[in-house]
Amino acid sequence: MAPPGRGPVGTAAGGGAHPGRQPAATRRRSRLRTVLLVVAGLCGLAVLAFVVWASLARPAEPAALQAAIDDPEVEVTLGPVVELRPAGAEPTRGVVFYPGARVHRAAYVATWAPIVAATDTLVLIPRMPLNLAFFGRSRAEDLLAASPGIDEWWVGGHSLGGAMAASWLGDQEPGTVDGLTLWASFSTGGAGLEDRDELRVLSVTGSRDGLATPQDIAQRRGLLPDDADMVEVEGMNHAQFGAYGPQTRDLEPRISDRAARSALTEAHVAAFTGTDADL
Repeated sequence: MAPPGRGPVGTAAGGGAHPGRQPAATRRRSRLRTVLLVVAGLCGLAVLAFVVWASLARPAEPAALQAAIDDPEVEVTLGPVVELRPAGAEPTRGVVFYPGARVHRAAYVATWAPIVAATDTLVLIPRMPLNLAFFGRSRAEDLLAASPGIDEWWVGGHSLGGAMAASWLGDQEPGTVDGLTLWASFSTGGAGLEDRDELRVLSVTGSRDGLATPQDIAQRRGLLPDDADMVEVEGMNHAQFGAYGPQTRDLEPRISDRAARSALTEAHVAAFTGTDADL
């Protein structure tokens, strides 16, 4: 028999597991689960922050937008796809235009309105997922199919929008689209547009652009066909391609918004019709 006050043989210290203490393998699994939960939580917060950041698109300046809507020469329809068409005319030329990153599609109505009036062109500006054309590069496909009365199609965009339009265009068969218009933008390396001799290209840049600088555009000139029309507007900055206010890292413009829009209109009249604008 065991002596009084002593437990059974084998229960002394070191003779068995400590009551309430988990095995080492169980503790390691518990720590791993905790780490994974923390990582998953941080990833979820990062995704949420990105969605919120992308959703806060720069809105159109109200006065500029209203002035374009009131223009009797242009009919403007606001919606998931912003539509501009010449008043009292049936356009045979159309443009699908991709907005810049985190810029609301309506912010380009004021810029496109005088071009539409001067060239009798239909312009369609689609909504992009999370306001980033990167996630909606093929939006032009459905819009082209939904407008059978258009004989001549162009695609294009501002900044990131232009790059994504060029990227999408590179995947299309020659003849699907007639032209590409780039605003403060450039083609992507894999698009292969430099060999598309049948494609008409207009690239408009601003000398005061602090985001897509003239040097950036010049370095990527070889990604476009040799006969692309390259137009640099003296004194124009990045934000003046739309009407949404100043933009971080952009330079101060040295021309008015009206002068910038007039220069854009002249460039598109020349590219679309082969004639000079009478402005």
